[in-house]
Amino acid sequence: MVDWEKNWRGSGIGAVLFFIVGYVIYGSQPKVGASAEQLVSFYEGDRTRIFIASVILGFAILNLLWFAVALTSALRDEGKAGWGTAATTASAVLGGALFLHLTLSAALAYSIAGSGNPELTSALNDVSWVLMVLALFPAAMLIMSGSFGLWRAGLISNAGFGAGITAMAVLLLGTTTWASDGFWSPSGAYSRLITTIVFLAWITVVSGFLTRSYSTQSTSGRAAVPTA
Repeated sequence: MVDWEKNWRGSGIGAVLFFIVGYVIYGSQPKVGASAEQLVSFYEGDRTRIFIASVILGFAILNLLWFAVALTSALRDEGKAGWGTAATTASAVLGGALFLHLTLSAALAYSIAGSGNPELTSALNDVSWVLMVLALFPAAMLIMSGSFGLWRAGLISNAGFGAGITAMAVLLLGTTTWASDGFWSPSGAYSRLITTIVFLAWITVVSGFLTRSYSTQSTSGRAAVPTA
């Protein structure tokens, strides 16, 4: 029999795996202000790869949403429904931003980049990068609600709580990456790599923790049942 509760709690790890595979296949998106030649080469030349990556990344987002539902359920079970509601809200906004980013990329690859309108292609490419910066706000809120909720429920230590708050601060700092180019631009290393690694690491750790805690509770529950 499938244990859906356990699967939902472990879906964060699935989301991370899908995100990693998807972005490896997707490749390096042209940066903000890229030339028309670079944009057409990427979106039209690698369109099949982009479509495949879009499907995989779509599954990643779905797993992320299931993870947030499992986190919300765990917090409500511990009497922290407020933090659980915050996690649900944050994940919904984050999922919407990520789906919009995928939509823009797929539309550019499908027809826009090859339509002979470099201004529109460049503008939409820049918008997709801006979306990733703005998506750091709900991502940080998801980390905050999960970290505070689990800590207030007594499920994680002060050290775990401190790590969560540090991860939240890293993502919030990423919302200031508005330089025209370089390390601190929307397509720079901080926004594109550092915040992503920190966010995925937090999801992996929390999803693993939720899965282990559920397995422990299930084992304890079975052990407490008297035998005939």
